[in-house]
Amino acid sequence: MATIAEKILAAHSGRETFSPGEYANVSVDMVMANDITGPISVKEFRKLGISRVFDPMKIVMVPDHFIPNKDIPSAIQAKAIREFAREQGIIYFETGRAGIEHVLLPEKGLVGPGQVIIGADSHTCTYGALGAFATGMGSTDIGMAMATGDIWMKVPPTIKFVFRGKLQPWVGGKDLILHIIGDIGIDGALYSSMEFYGEAISSLEMDGRFTMSNMAIEAGAKAGIFPVDEKTEAYVAAHPCEFGPRPVVKYTTDSDADYARIIEYDAASIEPCVAFPHLPSNVRPISQVGTVPIDQVVVGSCTNGRLSDLRIAAGLLKGKSVHPSVRCIVIPGSQRVYKDALDEGLLSIFMDAGAVVSTPTCGPCLGGYMGVLAPGERCVSTTNRNFVGRMGSPESEVYLAGPAVAAASAIAGQIAGPEGLPTSTQEVPD
Repeated sequence: MATIAEKILAAHSGRETFSPGEYANVSVDMVMANDITGPISVKEFRKLGISRVFDPMKIVMVPDHFIPNKDIPSAIQAKAIREFAREQGIIYFETGRAGIEHVLLPEKGLVGPGQVIIGADSHTCTYGALGAFATGMGSTDIGMAMATGDIWMKVPPTIKFVFRGKLQPWVGGKDLILHIIGDIGIDGALYSSMEFYGEAISSLEMDGRFTMSNMAIEAGAKAGIFPVDEKTEAYVAAHPCEFGPRPVVKYTTDSDADYARIIEYDAASIEPCVAFPHLPSNVRPISQVGTVPIDQVVVGSCTNGRLSDLRIAAGLLKGKSVHPSVRCIVIPGSQRVYKDALDEGLLSIFMDAGAVVSTPTCGPCLGGYMGVLAPGERCVSTTNRNFVGRMGSPESEVYLAGPAVAAASAIAGQIAGPEGLPTSTQEVPD
């Protein structure tokens, strides 16, 4: 009578079963921190008076938020985790061999089915797409975990989301998760594990699943988990870990599992979605957006910076031009995505259309750099948050969407869906 989350946590606690609300001491398979959160975690680790981390091959640090360094403070942050990684012999990815952490770790085979992964970044829940229990924690918790290999947490209840039927053209994982958040709100899955099922979910490729798990936190969830299927297994097989074998265990929810809630949707009725300022839950279908002129478009981030996202955007921009009043910024999620996009000719398409292509970085998502907004400016972004001041000025506005709507909007100069583009010859993705 257990869910995937309950089974994974029990297996990592030496227990047969767990019930929601119980407290667990859980061993972890991977601990992650970045150039913002890592230095704080290192300081907390130092306070313990312990000289060595519990297992250097189970800890990874990724500089990605302000990489390449944008100023002296960001260079100091990156230096701190670089030096700690060298001292401890932990896994570290230098600029030029890395990318955005939540795109990079699955690519490198560092995370996989049945694992417990924690990270000092709220979007660590991304790895739930692989059938793992992955969640974000504070830097103090990460510092302790680097020392002990354990975490202490309350077992979450599980909410089951079922998408019946076939997806409409241009609707992808970003639209499904925005639809959920628009329905249940930013606290609708508070401290819960979200599980995703249904015909539409089974049809999603891994990139779309990563997108959905990534934004589980925007519904308040502790984790967002997909059951392991043939697509998961194929992805894992194609991305072996270069740092040694990792545990891979396939867990399934029992047929009589006790869900906190079961929520069902008709996938065929879902349109491409846009989250208006200033909450990810302020969602409207593209048919109800109206006329919203924009100044900037961002395609990228740990939510939609993968190769399939760039393919969708490039398919729309090919042979067209970015609107003269719009800045379009494309940010591949990793060096591998960048190289693959280069080899496929996608970067040439973006540049020919008048877009700028950045090195992999979180950059504008958190208002860091590579696309900070001025007062009064509007941006359509494939990122995951649109809070007040998230991408720059508190007087700016961020509209969240998938890569199809983002690219169409860059062409139109206002928020637009791909179906509405004039003389459209683009290919609709399967």
